Amino acid sequence: MQLAKDAKRAVRLAKRVLKGRRSYFELRALLADREPLAEQHYRVGVYFADSDVNIYQMRQWYAPLQELSKRLPVLVLARNAAGALQLTRESGLDIAFVPKVTDIERTIEQQRLDVILYVNQNTRNFQMMRYGHRWHVFVNHGESDKMYMTSNQHKTYDVALVAGDAARARLSKALWDYDVERRTIPIGRPQTDHLGGRPPFDPDERTVVFYAPTWEGDRPAACYGSVATHGVALVRGLLATGRHRVVYRPHPRSGVVDPEFGAANQRIIAMLGEANAQDPEAQHVYDDSPALGWQLSLPDVAICDISAMVYDRLATGKPLMVTRPTAPEASVDEGGYLSVCEWLDAAETGGIVEVLDRVIGDDEARARLGTWSQHYFGDTSPGAPTARFHAAIDALLERADDWRQRD
Repeated sequence: MQLAKDAKRAVRLAKRVLKGRRSYFELRALLADREPLAEQHYRVGVYFADSDVNIYQMRQWYAPLQELSKRLPVLVLARNAAGALQLTRESGLDIAFVPKVTDIERTIEQQRLDVILYVNQNTRNFQMMRYGHRWHVFVNHGESDKMYMTSNQHKTYDVALVAGDAARARLSKALWDYDVERRTIPIGRPQTDHLGGRPPFDPDERTVVFYAPTWEGDRPAACYGSVATHGVALVRGLLATGRHRVVYRPHPRSGVVDPEFGAANQRIIAMLGEANAQDPEAQHVYDDSPALGWQLSLPDVAICDISAMVYDRLATGKPLMVTRPTAPEASVDEGGYLSVCEWLDAAETGGIVEVLDRVIGDDEARARLGTWSQHYFGDTSPGAPTARFHAAIDALLERADDWRQRD
């Protein structure tokens, strides 16, 4: 048994190494064809040490960073070849491939980089954070009430750009001696200013249901995923009606830890394909596109697991349900929005049509969404989050100028 496990582990490692080498040579060819980066041109950097497996953490920042770069050039410092290749292909941002610490040091010599943004808590972040005379700023890759949002690692950054009052209250409650007034800046969700794009179907009388489950998690306390517990039954029920259109957007890591989740994910994808083959007008969608826009704003109702997707949908003020985890170990903070949300238990998925009809028609629930959206994100009117994001960066650059004048 152990020999079989070791063999599988060796095969996975070999595949990872081979993929890394291919990515490295392809990336090197792409970078060789571009113009050299202008020196002393970038004051804002984004640090990303992960491979393409976690590229979703950067994708949600593409549009806000592209907007920021129109007035302040932005440089992404990518450590992993596969991650850097993916970013070069799709981000629309300037990329510096810095696999070694010496590469980071050379980039710091060539660029001022007064503000460095971090989208996750990768342990390799510390290889960048060793450099002073710049602000190290945590921006995260979503807003939620997951346990990840209150990690004591927040203390390692000079500042965190958070969504709003809920995030500040969450951190203040969870962390000792953390000055949220001084070390956090509320900016809302600038991503909501970029909820565009065209859906791959023509809207009609069908009720559009957005089902966006998270993955199974890497530990029992973070087991929030619903693909294996809720997903197959609720999708089957919606496909059978002829009056619903399902937009299924699973987490890209679904099944990486638990094969049961991976199998359920593949079953749902197959179900959507079979339903479309039987009724081409149904136009159900398996959505694995890099951009997230219309998927949040267009659907009549969304079903999400405890994740950032809940709060991104909350900002739209449109009907929303949250799946209740079945794992007894899952850490669920039922304060905040989760204290009043519309829960979907696994046992209710057999009657999903009636459940969704009730939620869609509940005017009181819709009013609550508006109140909680203000608590989590502040002003969500078009352009307001982007303005706050830019103002936060400008303020940090001004502070950097002040400190440099003292040196």
